[in-house]
Amino acid sequence: QVQLVESGGGLVQAGGSLRLSCAASGYTFRSYAVGWFRQAPGREREFVAAIAWSGTSTRYADSAKGRFTISRDNAKNTVYLQMNSLKPEDTGVYYCAARTTGLATLASVYNYWGQGTQVTVSS
Repeated sequence: QVQLVESGGGLVQAGGSLRLSCAASGYTFRSYAVGWFRQAPGREREFVAAIAWSGTSTRYADSAKGRFTISRDNAKNTVYLQMNSLKPEDTGVYYCAARTTGLATLASVYNYWGQGTQVTVSS
């Protein structure tokens, strides 16, 4: 079992930065791929970024490429999402999720989810 807790959200002006953290419990965390997803009011949950268990492979949504960076520190059981050049359209609740096999962009294939952290970008 893996339990995930997100943190680092908040209110930021457009052009600013935030770093989200996803802290995991469970000694097997280092064998899990982790993804970040977000959900804006009235919209479906959408993929943002994902990282393989080793950290050597990553994938990004087109909207995140060049602005967001996903990374992980398996010694700390933590995955990070560095978000730069934030835009109002990045506003939403950000969730991290984990799965035991390779990284993926579909929310439905992830087994474990955190409770989410709110990110609000003002214009």
